[in-house]
Amino acid sequence: MKERTARSDVPVNETWNLEDLYTTMEEWEADFARVEREIPSVTEFKDRLGEHPRSLLGCLEASEALRQRFIRVSTYASLLLSGDGTSSANQALASRVGSLAARLSADTSFIRSEILLLPEGVIKKYLAQEPALDDFMAYLEELEEYRDHTLLPETENALAALGEALYAPAMIYNRAKISDMRFDAITDEAGESVPMSFALYEDHFELSPNTTLRRRGWVSFSQGLNGFKNCFAAALSTEIKRNVATARLRKYDSAEAMLLHPQRVSIDVYHNVLDIIQTELAPHMRRYQRLRMRVLGLNKLLHCDLKAPLDPDFNPAVTYEEASNIILDGLGVLGPDYAAIMRRALTERWVDLADNVGKSTGAFCSSPYGIHPYILITWTNTMRGTFVLAHELGHAGHFATAQQYQRLTNMRPSMFFVEAPSTCNELILGSHVLAKSTDPRMRRWVILQLMGTFHHNFVTHLLEGELQRRLYALAESNKPITAVTLCDLKGEILAGFFGDTLDVDDGARLTWMRQPHYYMGLYPYTYAAGLTVSCAVAEAIRSEGQPAVDRWLAALRAGGTLPPLELMWLAGVDMSRPEPIRGAVAYVGKLVDELEKSFEG
Repeated sequence: MKERTARSDVPVNETWNLEDLYTTMEEWEADFARVEREIPSVTEFKDRLGEHPRSLLGCLEASEALRQRFIRVSTYASLLLSGDGTSSANQALASRVGSLAARLSADTSFIRSEILLLPEGVIKKYLAQEPALDDFMAYLEELEEYRDHTLLPETENALAALGEALYAPAMIYNRAKISDMRFDAITDEAGESVPMSFALYEDHFELSPNTTLRRRGWVSFSQGLNGFKNCFAAALSTEIKRNVATARLRKYDSAEAMLLHPQRVSIDVYHNVLDIIQTELAPHMRRYQRLRMRVLGLNKLLHCDLKAPLDPDFNPAVTYEEASNIILDGLGVLGPDYAAIMRRALTERWVDLADNVGKSTGAFCSSPYGIHPYILITWTNTMRGTFVLAHELGHAGHFATAQQYQRLTNMRPSMFFVEAPSTCNELILGSHVLAKSTDPRMRRWVILQLMGTFHHNFVTHLLEGELQRRLYALAESNKPITAVTLCDLKGEILAGFFGDTLDVDDGARLTWMRQPHYYMGLYPYTYAAGLTVSCAVAEAIRSEGQPAVDRWLAALRAGGTLPPLELMWLAGVDMSRPEPIRGAVAYVGKLVDELEKSFEG
């Protein structure tokens, strides 16, 4: 059996350059110790924030400086663990950072509490008296929205001190997924033993044109998940119950209301995204899956077949270098400054692209302030991988741009906006490749990649969001959440969306175990929100050109200085209304129309 590569044997040029953070472990240790030493630089302002505007300014500046240094320390440990979660040394670093994070949170929790205990109008007066506080205006205005949900300082401090324990479910999930889960190797049609892992299943087996190999991989993968379902159910149930209990403690109407608060999005917008897309997209996706069954000659469609390539004979390999050139060419429309960020990311080892034992699955972008973003992906020489890379580069371009114009406090926007820059890159790339091709088969191929983007955001993550909505409804009613509950709900959601086009087997019911997003608040549905915005922005760039590009870059530069709906409005999209959502769904319908005509021809 072919063994997966150990992290130590991966070519250096296929890994990210962590020396841009720290050149040696000794440097990291020194910075870790410095963070501990500098906590008093913030706590010295305790009980003094009401004295004078300069006291508030000094505290906020000291807190920001400390957070920036901690972000650098924690990012280094996190990236090491993502590169190899089986390493006990990496696990130990992550544990130390978790403990330090809990201490920081506890020791600095007084800031929010003291500000919110100031009489109404004081902050407005301080802003008028101290111009330097203008840099923190967005933070202070947003903080004011929490006045009715903030507890006494002693209680806030106690909750912060318990942070490491309260957020343990996410740690347990990720540690088990990366370090403990094992899958049986499978035998391919040539009789060779083929290894299986989370990353290999998602990037290789699930996308394989070989139905036998794909379904054998599905069996191995599902069996591996099944062995951990009770453990993962306990972790997720604890996460849900923690949020429900916290929401009640803070006097929110519901856990969903509490989790939407930091996103600065109303419950109506949240339900609009979930309801409209599920209702109006389902008919298009059912047509798409019927087309898949017909083209692939399948008498039934399993969950593992949902991403099977429809034109497997036309699937030219794309090397990382070729993909880089395609991306740079396609995203050039966003201007020279943005292109320069993309070029640096692709050539200066911002990207970790190797596959190795213990590497985190999927893809992500980490953006430590003051350094540069880091992207994790497992490169498999596919066009789909090119679009995934463009997606993560969208995050990198967004935060690298925002860093140039905003300080740390103002850099990161609401989660509701975060997935717009990433998916916009994918759509711009798709339009670029389509425009350059005169080959009908190439056009069909690119549309299939775009359908992969919409499946990922409008189906996979949106249905995760629907599962979250149902789980919180159960928890609010004090009903238990078990592995059986989770499997049954996931099965119901899949059957309701895909109808009779999908055979919802036991493996499909276990797919709630695949993603870590359930431990990130109401994150999953925001993928669909972001893609809705990017559909409108990409169309505007196609039709208007530079004015639309200028609006989009202005939104990226704004960072977190505006609430998400205002950022989207700055980009020319009104997400307070359902029309952009319906427009994005209609666009998917047009893609399916073209695919049906293509295969009929």
